[in-house]
Amino acid sequence: MGATHLPSTEFDGTAVDDQLEAEAEAAMGEPPAQMVQLLGPDGTLGTDPVYTHYAEKLDPEKLRGLFADMAAIRRFDVEATALQRQGQLALWVPLTGQEAAQIGSGRASQPQDYIFPTYREHGVALTRNVDLAELLRQFRGVSNGGWNPKDTNFHLYTLVLAAQTLHAVGYAMGIQRDQKSAAASDPVRTEPPAAVMAYFGDGASSEGDVHESMVFAASYNAPVVFFCQNNHWAISVPSTVQTRIPLSNRAKGYGFPGIRVDGNDVVAVHAVTEWALDHARQGKGPVLIEAFTYRVGAHTTADDPTKYRQSAEEDSWRAKDPLARLEKYLRAEGLADDAFFAKVKADGDELAAYVRRTTHDLETPDIRTAFANTYVEAHPLVAEELAWFEEYSAGFAGEETAGQAETEAGN
Repeated sequence: MGATHLPSTEFDGTAVDDQLEAEAEAAMGEPPAQMVQLLGPDGTLGTDPVYTHYAEKLDPEKLRGLFADMAAIRRFDVEATALQRQGQLALWVPLTGQEAAQIGSGRASQPQDYIFPTYREHGVALTRNVDLAELLRQFRGVSNGGWNPKDTNFHLYTLVLAAQTLHAVGYAMGIQRDQKSAAASDPVRTEPPAAVMAYFGDGASSEGDVHESMVFAASYNAPVVFFCQNNHWAISVPSTVQTRIPLSNRAKGYGFPGIRVDGNDVVAVHAVTEWALDHARQGKGPVLIEAFTYRVGAHTTADDPTKYRQSAEEDSWRAKDPLARLEKYLRAEGLADDAFFAKVKADGDELAAYVRRTTHDLETPDIRTAFANTYVEAHPLVAEELAWFEEYSAGFAGEETAGQAETEAGN
């Protein structure tokens, strides 16, 4: 039986990896883009002239912690997907395959840094101590957010594509001015400098907001790190349609560093992100990181990736699994044993049980709070709409009472 031909038109013959990028660079006479990798798919740790210095800070305990974080967020992702399939969530946005990009970058940040996520950064949320059960409030439709960003310096999820990049640059410019003002009024003040990190995907990179945010970041030397998770697919559009050259190369046009890193290598991601955040905090300006990774599952639970990509592509990326490569390294170096991995699995199951229990216990808020929270002060139009809603709801209550009376009379 021959290979199945996908019912596609615009993507027929389109390379879905970096083949077209390499061809475009060759045509322009550009050298191939270098990708930072320290921990290969076989679990072997290499070196890099710049980033090995940062990787060496990851002692065995921290490496085990990175693995535990990645395993926990993958287990959480599986549970959240199941909850959506069971009707407990309206929608879910999976992250499987992108654990290293998120955990590595999130763990490289410091408490004073501020994070602007998209809607898929569940792993980053874990590293910022956000209660993962709180993430599900928004996807269940019972909250506009779910957590207070002031508690963790992790902003609410942004559903409007790329809007968070503008927010991040504005916030970074605010940090810049606050720190300058504080230094002028109190030269001996010792508060640590802060930076901002903005997450977005390869699809969002085509939005004008990303371009505008990078223009402002470069113009004002803002302390912001742009973290692009190039997971190869913006829903059904491959990354090669978004760009013919590595996305990290776009930083050149704005005049700041751009780094492409193996997004499935948690050690390299952590090292590169730590360098970039240090660079930003020191007043040297923005950095663009392109984490070259892959979305193994669907874009959301409303998506069917079999309609636009082939299973062979997914299989090739599963061989680069970020958890498997770190496990190989930990076992080969004698840094973790069966007991450690068994505990990680048990902890993941416990987390899943907590999330499932908490989600089932969530109560639907009274819709009247939406009217009350529209304006600070009472508003006549809102009052009119609330009155209409009350009247409308009362009509249903009457029907229910009549139906109940008929049932009782029949008995």
